[in-house]
Amino acid sequence: MTAAPPRCDGAPLISGALLGGSELDGMKSVVVPLLGFGQVRHARLKPTKNIFAYPTYFLMLPMRAMQASSAAPLAHNRSGLLSFFDRDHGDGRANAVSWVDELLKGEGVEDAQGEIWLHTYPRVLGFTFKPVSFWYCHALDGTLRAIVVEVNNTFGERHCYLLDRPQYGHELLADKVFHVSPFCTLEGNYRFRFMRSEHNGVGKTVARIDYDDALGPLIQTSVSGTLEPVTKAALRKALWRYPDMTFGVVARIHWQAFKLWRKHVPFIPKPKPPEIFVTR
Repeated sequence: MTAAPPRCDGAPLISGALLGGSELDGMKSVVVPLLGFGQVRHARLKPTKNIFAYPTYFLMLPMRAMQASSAAPLAHNRSGLLSFFDRDHGDGRANAVSWVDELLKGEGVEDAQGEIWLHTYPRVLGFTFKPVSFWYCHALDGTLRAIVVEVNNTFGERHCYLLDRPQYGHELLADKVFHVSPFCTLEGNYRFRFMRSEHNGVGKTVARIDYDDALGPLIQTSVSGTLEPVTKAALRKALWRYPDMTFGVVARIHWQAFKLWRKHVPFIPKPKPPEIFVTR
């Protein structure tokens, strides 16, 4: 995958306005919720190849700003055709920012007090499933301080990987400890890479997660998109283009699992979830 040169601060740009950065910067900048329209790609390399790509959309939300003021026209913690609820994340509390702040401080990250941008799927018609969400946590000077990768599996379990002092465009490693696919073991590690770019006032984002087992690369995945402000027109576009998006996420997960089963990829029984909720 070829990416544009990464921005050093990692803040998305829309129409030349800084979206992120310090609280002082936020006073003179336009901080708004964003929608990303793009693609999910997935490639299993062995023991048999299974490659697919789907169009998708996702939210990119300035969580501290949304706690301070309304996220209209996005339905925030209230019902809507397309909505976002804090309780769908973390430990289910009504304020997800307080949860991620506590998580970071519990892991010794004391200086991520700037904006927190959350890349996640919304609820659609009240239904949601979030295979992975990314919390981009910034320091007060606008630099990226940490990324929390929040993973859910289809068994109703959740785990977080904390990436300390990440840099855009640089590879980040974490041991795999959480069971996601019944066709993968827990051995090996993840390789994360996050990218941001901006051209003519239009921001783009790429989040890539590759999984290596003991014998080398096994799975390559990415989600990418072009960012635009959440407006009534953007919400209508998302709903009209992908009315079954979150239902489709779950259906596609099971369809791809069926295809792997048909190809006789070994089935791995689900192990116990890790006792520790956060993996560094």
